[in-house]
Amino acid sequence: MKPALYTLVPEQTIRSMAETFNACIDLPIQIINEVGEILVSVGDTPTFCRLFQKHLPVSETCEKLHISASKKAVSLGEPYIFACHADLNHIVYPLISKQSFLGSILVGPFLMDAPDSILISDISKRYRIPMDDALELYDEAGALPLITPARVNHISHLLFYLFSNLITESKKELRQNSQKLLQQSRISESIQRYKNGTIQKDSYPYEKEKELIARVKQGDVSEANAVLNDLLGYVLFSQGNSLEAVKPRAIELCSLLSRTAIEGGAPTDSILKLNNQFLQNLQQINSMDTLCHKLQEIVETFSESMFNYIPSRNSEIIKKAMLYISDHFNTPLTLEEVAAHVHLHPSYFSTLFKNSTGSAFKEYLNMVRIEESKRLLANTDFSIIDIAVATGFEDQSYFSKVFKKYTGLTPKQYR
Repeated sequence: MKPALYTLVPEQTIRSMAETFNACIDLPIQIINEVGEILVSVGDTPTFCRLFQKHLPVSETCEKLHISASKKAVSLGEPYIFACHADLNHIVYPLISKQSFLGSILVGPFLMDAPDSILISDISKRYRIPMDDALELYDEAGALPLITPARVNHISHLLFYLFSNLITESKKELRQNSQKLLQQSRISESIQRYKNGTIQKDSYPYEKEKELIARVKQGDVSEANAVLNDLLGYVLFSQGNSLEAVKPRAIELCSLLSRTAIEGGAPTDSILKLNNQFLQNLQQINSMDTLCHKLQEIVETFSESMFNYIPSRNSEIIKKAMLYISDHFNTPLTLEEVAAHVHLHPSYFSTLFKNSTGSAFKEYLNMVRIEESKRLLANTDFSIIDIAVATGFEDQSYFSKVFKKYTGLTPKQYR
C-alpha cells in the first residue's frame, strides 16, 4: 500500500531532498512514516547503533521513540532536538496535513560532547549490557559525528527551511501550533498572577476588556493580544478549564469586537459577514487552546480591518486622527482640534476623513462615544447623566437623542 506521505509528495522529491541534505551536512537522514517505519534512508547508520539496538527491550524500540519525538515536534510547531535510548542526539521535523500526522524527517545520530566512559557506563547499567559489548560500544563511540550545540541549532533551522514547504498546509499548521503553545504559556502566566493576587472570582475585569477595545481601535495588535491573554487568564481562573463555560464569553467578546470595528469605520457589510463566520467557528471549536487561538485571530482581524480599507496615501494621517479621537472622545473635541493635530486645514481634513472612513467627523465621534456609553450602561451603576458627561456629551438630553439614533433604544431601555 502506498504510504500516505507519497500521496501528497512524490517519493523522488523527498529522496532527492534527503540526499542533498546529507551531501551538505554529512549526517544520516531518514524519512519515516506515521508509525516510525523508514521510507527513505540516506547516509550510513553508525556501527554504534547496530551494536546498541541488540540490547534494547521490545517495549523500547527506536520506532516508538521517533514517533513520540515527532508528536512533540508537532505540538511545538518546529524541529525538535532529542536524545535517544543511547543518549545520542537527533533532530526531528514532522510532516502534517489537515492535522493528520504523515511522518517525519529524522536527522542523526550525533553527539554534542566528546564521548567518555560515563556515557557508556550509564547506558550499560540501564540496559544491563555485558562488559565486552560495552567496551565495543566505547570503541565505536569515537566514530560518531561530534557537532557543537550552536551548529546543531543551525542544522535545525536548515531542516525547517528545506522541508517546511514540502507540504503546503504543513507549515501553516505547525506555525499555528507554535503560536498556540506560546499563547497558552502567556495565559498560564496570567492565571498565576490572578492566583497570587486579591481579585475575586466574581469580579470580571471590565477594565481589561475596555483596554482591549482601546488597543484594537488603535490597531496595536501586539498589545491587544497581550491584553486578550490576560483577560483569558482571568476567565480560565474564574471558570476553570470548562470549554462550555468559556464559550459564551468568547462569543460575547467577538460581537463586541465586531461592533468596535464597525464603529471604528470599517465597512459594515464586511465586518458583519466576518462576525457571522467567526461566531460559527467558535460554536464548532472543541478544545480550549483552539478557542483561545481563534480569539487571537479575531482580535487581529478586526483590529486590522479598521485601517486596511483606508486609501494608502492618506492612511497614516487618518490613523493618527482616529487614535487621537479614541484618546480624547470624552472631552469637548472639535473637528478643528483634530485637524490641527494632523496639521491639515479643517475643511480639507473634513473631506479627507469622510472619504477615507465613510463617516463624517461628528458622526464618527458620536459612534465612539456611544460605544463607550453602552459599556458603562451595561457594566456600571453610574447615573445616565454621569455617563453622558464621562463620554463627552454636553447634556443628558442630547446624549439620549444620539444614543437612540444609533441603538434604537434610550439609555434607560438599553440598561
